[in-house]
Amino acid sequence: MPPTQTLPQRVWANAYLLLTLTMLMWAGNAIASRLSVGNISPMTMTTLRWGCVCLVLPLLLRRELAEHAPVLRQRWRFIALMGICGFTMFNLLLYLAGYSTTAINIGILQGSIPIFVLIGAFLVYRTPIAPLQALGVAVTMLGIAVTASRGDIHILAGLRFAIGDIYMIVASMLYAGYTVAIRNRPPMPALVFFAAAGFAAFVGSLPLLAIEIATGHTYWPTVTGWLILIFVVLGPSMIAQLTFLRAVELIGPGRAGVFANLVPVFAPIMAVFILGEQLALYHGLALALVLGGIFIAERLGRR
Repeated sequence: MPPTQTLPQRVWANAYLLLTLTMLMWAGNAIASRLSVGNISPMTMTTLRWGCVCLVLPLLLRRELAEHAPVLRQRWRFIALMGICGFTMFNLLLYLAGYSTTAINIGILQGSIPIFVLIGAFLVYRTPIAPLQALGVAVTMLGIAVTASRGDIHILAGLRFAIGDIYMIVASMLYAGYTVAIRNRPPMPALVFFAAAGFAAFVGSLPLLAIEIATGHTYWPTVTGWLILIFVVLGPSMIAQLTFLRAVELIGPGRAGVFANLVPVFAPIMAVFILGEQLALYHGLALALVLGGIFIAERLGRR
């Protein structure tokens, strides 16, 4: 008979539980962006987030980092670009978005990342896009337009979108670019690369923090701000990375990546129950379009 597993062992061996936990934490990042308004400034959040990661991960991975140091030094420009675009700028734009749009919109717009990845892979690697995949792209883009326009055709016609929605669209494009470029990362464990890119994200955030301070837009975190920061550091930045990597080991990146579609589902639900935001009819339509477009592109299109 196989040895009896304790509950933590069973959870650690169940890819679906790990992925669900990962997506809940990533969806929680959208909630954190709204809760941070008035409690911790965007660049203070971004800098402290990656600064805390840099304090913890090098201690846990000191042997691995030393082993791969020659490759890290050789590819430092690539790692720096990945860390700044994929982590610093993505998180900054996400936290800035919380000042002028809802967590529901942030979550739905974040769901467009797989489609931007598909477009980026075509532009960079000339990966073919099948007709059904193109249809999926179009449907998801329509969902983005519905979200950003609040379902108002007049806003769409005049291109008068909330700046927070624009921030999230740009942030999603940046993270899609990071995802496309990750194919060319140096040969090393994913967690070692993440630690190096996290250090680059911290260093890259310092000039932006200096600008925030110089312009008088920074402020010291409140008690709530510190609690939000603790969640962001422990949850989306660290535990979610470990659980996602473990899930990829168990079932592979293709099957694990599909679970990212849960983020735009979890985020609106959490926004309603935690923030008291109101779901509107256009939210349901936009969510159906975004998820439907992803399903058409990723599942039907690939067949």
